[in-house]
Amino acid sequence: MTTYQHPLAYLLAMEGLALLRGWSGERDEAFTRDRLAEVRRLLDDPSLTSHPGVRVARGSAAEGYRQWAPGYDQPNGLFDLDEPFVAEVVDPLPPGVALDAACGTGRLTELLHRRGHRVVGVDASPEMLELARSRVPGARFEVGDLTRLPLPDASVDLAVCGLALSHLPDLGPAVAELARVLRPSGHLVVTDVHHELVRRGSVVPSLGPGGEPGLVPTYQHTPGDFLRAALPRGLEVRRCEEPGASREEVSPSATGPAPATEGADLGQWDVWPWSLMPLLPAATAAAWDTPSTILWHFQRAA
Repeated sequence: MTTYQHPLAYLLAMEGLALLRGWSGERDEAFTRDRLAEVRRLLDDPSLTSHPGVRVARGSAAEGYRQWAPGYDQPNGLFDLDEPFVAEVVDPLPPGVALDAACGTGRLTELLHRRGHRVVGVDASPEMLELARSRVPGARFEVGDLTRLPLPDASVDLAVCGLALSHLPDLGPAVAELARVLRPSGHLVVTDVHHELVRRGSVVPSLGPGGEPGLVPTYQHTPGDFLRAALPRGLEVRRCEEPGASREEVSPSATGPAPATEGADLGQWDVWPWSLMPLLPAATAAAWDTPSTILWHFQRAA
């Protein structure tokens, strides 16, 4: 499937989300009038209306993460949100056998290993696993898929899965596998990109062989989707959090309409939407005032 992305479409979407904030009573009249003025200006901007847009293919997760592997461990705001949660759940638990499913470069493997767990890391990307082995030489790593984990039934005391399930169209098979390998009373920690963040365009690029635009398949899973996948598999909810950026981080420093976008640098496709967001600071701040991650602590029934 090929989608079509246009910078004007994204900017108008940010204005629409911001206007809904005003409609629901979260902003004043001046805010709404400023957004309407910006919409008119955007629609009158020839540098936007004449932009050809970009046709974007659906790439593969394997290729996207192969490309991302060398820079995956750069600072990432989502890591800052999920790693403290994982530590809070894991710290009171006695050391045991732990699984890091979709371990990537081993960031959570390292967290578990430092706490004395005997860790098995599983990932579908050989490039990611090569980095993980260098990062945590004391762990064991296996190539494997979330829907076919290379472990026996009831073989781990703790399983974690960080920021991976949004790439699956159906949570059921992967959650069933995670439940299968857990021992009775075992703990499962799942972190994922919040569906609202995906909806705002936070999707990993997966370029084609000639550098053609493409995106890793990414799906919007609601809290209800997680519950419908977990509860029938004997997983009981112990905790759920939906953190995002603080209001101070998303609040605009300027008031009133943004400066003119005509002639502004929109950035290349591979840095959209991040290069577009600063063009509308007030609208973007309102539109992105939303959870960034969803964090779960489950426990398998005894």
